Amino acid sequence: MATYAIGDVQGCFDQLMQLLAKIQFNIKEDYLWFTGDLVNRGPNSLEVLRFVKSLAKRQHTVLGNHDLHLLSVALGVTQAQPNDTFDEILMAADRHELIDWLRTCPLLHHDESNYVMTHAGLAPSWGLPQAKVLAQEVEQALRGDAPEFFLANIYGNQPDCWDERLQGVERLRCITNYLTRMRFCYADGRLNLTHKGEVSHSPRELLPWFQVKTRVNTHLKIIFGHWAALGGQADVPNVYPLDTGCVWGHCLTAMRLEDEKHFSVSCKRG
Repeated sequence: MATYAIGDVQGCFDQLMQLLAKIQFNIKEDYLWFTGDLVNRGPNSLEVLRFVKSLAKRQHTVLGNHDLHLLSVALGVTQAQPNDTFDEILMAADRHELIDWLRTCPLLHHDESNYVMTHAGLAPSWGLPQAKVLAQEVEQALRGDAPEFFLANIYGNQPDCWDERLQGVERLRCITNYLTRMRFCYADGRLNLTHKGEVSHSPRELLPWFQVKTRVNTHLKIIFGHWAALGGQADVPNVYPLDTGCVWGHCLTAMRLEDEKHFSVSCKRG
């Protein structure tokens, strides 16, 4: 039995199948963790969503920003963008089953192995117990009777710093941004959600979230996706970026949790 964490698939179904063949995935014995962004930008989001859903208890998937965007469009909260590639999901006969399943996915997954997985990482000021509770607040809003209200209010870059006194939609937006959109922070842990490039080309005052000196969760093994510009490298202990830019023509990567060995398949853009 083995557990493999896989970076952002983003609709690249063929490459996912190639990667599973390479690791010799056994659905009866192995488990798959997905870092979020199952859908969008790639050509086969419907096939990816159906496949991951079919894995049932053999998978754990956390929601990414593209997954939340799909939910927003499917529930009539926002309009699809010209470069979105999930129309097939919206027109599928099993659309409602897929969307309902996606709504049940968590924003954070953790097990006894001490690995914790979110789409973008963990806020520097959050320990694991706090992060779990905060992720559950968002999950409850998404799974509740009025997910449209939650989704209509998650867009925006403010508040840009976690404060336990935050309430209502501002609180949920801040939690969601840390878990699904975070890349760079200031030294005090404030989010910068406008800069997305490589670390070497970032403004001097910005740090990757995992390099904030006051980060309290350095002992956790944190698996995340979202940041393809890292190229799968963080050079920080216990930090495992797995988005290696499959949808941009680079590769799709899995890490076997038992020995932290990486496996990749090359991808062709377009």
